[in-house]
Amino acid sequence: MRKLVYLFFALSLSVSAQEQIQMQAKDSTHLKAKAIFGVDTFGTLYYATDDNTFNKKTKDTTITYTNFQLGEITTANAFNPLKINLFYHDFNTVVILDNRLAEVFKIDFNTTQPYKNVSFISTGFDNTLWIFNQDLQQLELYDYKSNTIRLKTVPIQSDILDLKSDYNNCYMLTEKYLYVYSYFGSLIAKYPNDGYESLAFSKAHLALKKKDKLYLLSKNTDEIKPILHPNLLISQFLVTNETLYIYHDEILRQYQLKPE
Repeated sequence: MRKLVYLFFALSLSVSAQEQIQMQAKDSTHLKAKAIFGVDTFGTLYYATDDNTFNKKTKDTTITYTNFQLGEITTANAFNPLKINLFYHDFNTVVILDNRLAEVFKIDFNTTQPYKNVSFISTGFDNTLWIFNQDLQQLELYDYKSNTIRLKTVPIQSDILDLKSDYNNCYMLTEKYLYVYSYFGSLIAKYPNDGYESLAFSKAHLALKKKDKLYLLSKNTDEIKPILHPNLLISQFLVTNETLYIYHDEILRQYQLKPE
């Protein structure tokens, strides 16, 4: 009987280990940044420094954009490198930059009609942004060229923690749930929030952070699996295709994900 118990325990550990996502260390880079917003497939880094300068750093060059009038950059999204958006929450304003970091569009939600109190933004398709309207407590797909709302969701009943998107889907993390929307605004998935605090997203994977633990939700699956990684402090994390980046103490570490 005792042998059967030991066998069952060993099998349970084996199954648990198989459910974890493995990863392998690839590289590390020293980088002094206030916030890192993205790394593309070519290794281009998008980040902010302590003086609130936005940087685009390739292997050969670094170009910058600074807007002292708007202060601190809250979030930035370089999913579309031709339409990089910077969100300045304190001024309720978004700036759109081209691939040379020249300003091509500016949206001041304080002056739009009707007024919008925006707490989160992310890139949409065409000339749109996903925005969370704090006053109405709903997610909206906003066309900034025509100043119109193309679609909106039903009001959300819990606080928003994070928002990420690409051309096809929008992922919204709240205190209670993780919502996944199509670009038509339809709710296609909903997961209970088991203590997740923030998220990162690429074409293939959604990564979630809970304290100093990371989890992965791969496309075309419904299972959120833990990522087996070294016991590291995580100031920020990013995911690009099959590569996971962890940033802490001025070191950007790069890992190869090995999902089943």
